[in-house]
Amino acid sequence: MGVFEIGIAFIVMLALMLLGLPIAAVMLGAGALGGVLVFGWPILQSVGSVVWGTQNENLLTAIPLFILLGEILLRSGLADKMYSALAVWFDRLPGGLLHTNIACCGRFAATSGSSIATAATVGTVALPALEERGYPKRQMLGSLAAGGTLGILIPPSLNLLVYGSLTNTSVGQLFIAGVIPGVLLTLLFMAWIAFANWRVSYGLKGPKISLGVKIRALGALLPPMAIFFVVMGSIYFGIATPTESAALGVVAALIFAGLEKRLNRTFFEACFWNTARTTGMVLLIITAAFVLNVTLALLGVAQAMSNWIATLGLSAVELLAVLMLFYLLLGLFMDVLSMQVLTIPITVPLVMAVGIDPIWFGIFIVLMCELGLITPPVGMNLYVVQGVRQDAGPFSDVVAGSIPYVIIMMVFAVLLIAWPDLALWLPRTMMGTP
Repeated sequence: MGVFEIGIAFIVMLALMLLGLPIAAVMLGAGALGGVLVFGWPILQSVGSVVWGTQNENLLTAIPLFILLGEILLRSGLADKMYSALAVWFDRLPGGLLHTNIACCGRFAATSGSSIATAATVGTVALPALEERGYPKRQMLGSLAAGGTLGILIPPSLNLLVYGSLTNTSVGQLFIAGVIPGVLLTLLFMAWIAFANWRVSYGLKGPKISLGVKIRALGALLPPMAIFFVVMGSIYFGIATPTESAALGVVAALIFAGLEKRLNRTFFEACFWNTARTTGMVLLIITAAFVLNVTLALLGVAQAMSNWIATLGLSAVELLAVLMLFYLLLGLFMDVLSMQVLTIPITVPLVMAVGIDPIWFGIFIVLMCELGLITPPVGMNLYVVQGVRQDAGPFSDVVAGSIPYVIIMMVFAVLLIAWPDLALWLPRTMMGTP
């Protein structure tokens, strides 16, 4: 199969998705139809075993557990307390509560693993306080949309979990590799807010808060910090696999929700129903991607693309520059999960062929997919933040407010290429990887 035919097939799939057809159906149909046209009907006999093997993959069991963890945090009231505690510390900085938006998103992302849940939860909590104090619409909406993207980079991350499953890469190493880039990106977002509001004092209008009050407020941060250390610590010390660590995180979250006296029938119904709906959507897409991958492997698509790239004579940096542009354009039209499952089987062999570390590339590809969350017309975080605002203002406010963060993320991607150790140093140090 030639590169031209591969390109045509990829464009047809994109077109079908843009027409509104379900993503899982498009990929499943492409995999099954393509296999039948080339290899005949017998290839369909392998579909059953692929579906069975995918659904019984132990690693994928972590997906519903991390989704449930985020739901428990969302509905237990812990997010509200977290925001109030961080506001006490950041309120008087240049930019005031805009810093709290980013810090709270980063803190919530470190326990939920979901960008959409992060943006929705923090947005619901933060917007009333921001509007009451007269913060500029674009700045407050943009900071919430951009802060929500941290949910797929700061571990535990559902998207890093999906990447590890699709590439047979260590999820534990991916989680650890995401810590430093996630923290640095959070600090860059906050640095921009401070720079943009250096002479503006939104937060200085209130009374000065004593150090004692600030220290007592930190107690609200202990539950999410404890859950984070339970999840990541159990992986690092070899106590649990990623799936088992997710289960431990759920247990810890239930304990804290119980201390908040939130454990009732309504609470569990909301958590379990939303978890089931989200999990069903995610696993259908992943299963369809594995079926498509079987056809791609039999057709030798990855090898054909690798050979084509080799003929171009691109260096590793040049290839990554092309992929940056590719994912930036793709993010305009596709959601994060679709981008991952559709492109990873092709791009990972390409980058490995030029000597790029698959752990590093996992962080890079998730960072580039983050851009898709805040670039219109399909940026999910933009719509989530627009949906939770109360004034029914124009969608352009959210888009304009997110533009500075898009630029920051592009610059950070370049820094990640220039200094790969931003992602690789911590897993190499902590887990002894070469």
